[in-house]
Amino acid sequence: MKTGIAGIAVLVAGTVITSGALTTTAQAATAPAKPTVAAAGGYVMNDGTGSSLYTKAADTRRSTGSTTKIMTAKVVLAQKNLNLDSKVTVQKAYSDYIVDNTASSAHLIVGDKVTVRQLLYGLMLPSGCDAAYALADKFGSGSTRSARVKSFIGKMNKTATDMGLKNTHFDSFDGIGKGSNYSTPRDITKIASSAMKNSTFRSVVKTKSTKQKVTTKSGGYRYMSWSNTNNLLGTYSGTIGVKTGSGPEAGYCLVFAATRSGKTVIGTVLKSTSVDARTSDAKKLMDYGFKR
Repeated sequence: MKTGIAGIAVLVAGTVITSGALTTTAQAATAPAKPTVAAAGGYVMNDGTGSSLYTKAADTRRSTGSTTKIMTAKVVLAQKNLNLDSKVTVQKAYSDYIVDNTASSAHLIVGDKVTVRQLLYGLMLPSGCDAAYALADKFGSGSTRSARVKSFIGKMNKTATDMGLKNTHFDSFDGIGKGSNYSTPRDITKIASSAMKNSTFRSVVKTKSTKQKVTTKSGGYRYMSWSNTNNLLGTYSGTIGVKTGSGPEAGYCLVFAATRSGKTVIGTVLKSTSVDARTSDAKKLMDYGFKR
């Protein structure tokens, strides 16, 4: 009897091992091939579980361009007792900054009164550095504009530190840095994932275009029209955000997110080779993420 039981145990074990080997082989045969992207760095994660789905130089520090503005928006939206309908008067300093830096613009007009909510649209859709400046000036602390801006950038860095992001540092409110504005694909993805938990942020970044009524200096009104630079919206099914970026050092960057069948993937590509390449990179990585 003992011999019979031992024989059965061996047989069962052998069956389990064989079955496991077959399952592993089948999984390997159906696993999607890791895509090749033009970007120097990339990262994708399952937004629901936080698990990594794709990495390419995911922890290498790089210039981030206007993807920096995700943190700008996150800091604004984290302010206590935030009133999204409070108004900010557009200052000449904001438009001068655009001219001096040949920066992307929301085309804010000096003297107009725009709401914080409208500034967020101007920040995230056309990637307005003037809108970023206005928000930093509004939500920083200090008696001078330069002090307020410095304070706001300090809040951006404190937020990164509080999130445990050791490879991220900001020296600007918009990504036009002085050499020490950097992050990584993994860190930016985590920032974006956190920002996407805010309903206002989600609403803004999924908007393809908007027309906003603002108050003029004379008390009248005008309409500002902004289109989203993220051309995944409308071209990739399920896209819900989030932000483009570019620059001489940054190359072409894109933080992206999409939801399909209840699953959300979110990720980042840094230093791709063109607008078309970063879009193609993002589509490949989301396809891969959904298959994983």
